[in-house]
Amino acid sequence: MSNRTAALYKLSSVQFAALELHIYLDTHPGDVEAQKKYNEYTAAYKAMLKEFEALYGPITCPADGEEWLKDPWPWDVTKECDC
Repeated sequence: MSNRTAALYKLSSVQFAALELHIYLDTHPGDVEAQKKYNEYTAAYKAMLKEFEALYGPITCPADGEEWLKDPWPWDVTKECDC
């Protein structure tokens, strides 16, 4: 597994934890510990995203960009790649 892929897995796991805590806090708004954990995961995600994008470029394209149209679509790729 490449460093980029490992970083993406780690980034997505932190994002998942933050999203799950957000959902939990919708039904348990008074849980101070969960709120604290949510804030920690959110801050960690933002820092990790900034670091990832500094190393590998943006995860998403700018809203006005059309570069994604030039990339191969999933059905155009004939072999698995570690982009």
